Amino acid sequence: MRLHPFGRGTKGDPDAVLRIKAQIRESLGLDEGVVIAVNEILCADPSCPGTETVILVMNPGQKTKAYKVPAAMAEVTPDALSAALTGGG
Repeated sequence: MRLHPFGRGTKGDPDAVLRIKAQIRESLGLDEGVVIAVNEILCADPSCPGTETVILVMNPGQKTKAYKVPAAMAEVTPDALSAALTGGG
């Protein structure tokens, strides 16, 4: 799956995906009707941070929101995720 002209997206670690999705649902107060996609992107372009976790929150009837954490999925901490969700990451 291609998500960036210089990078590749992967589904990553299934346990990390579930953990990140649960943290997002709790942090943003989202119900099960909201779709959350979590992908790990490896970008080879020198201007990219390397590996990052990209999160899409798709709430029916609303514009999709995208969040990025500059780390591999397995390395995403609650603090890093919180910073990304509040615009500080």
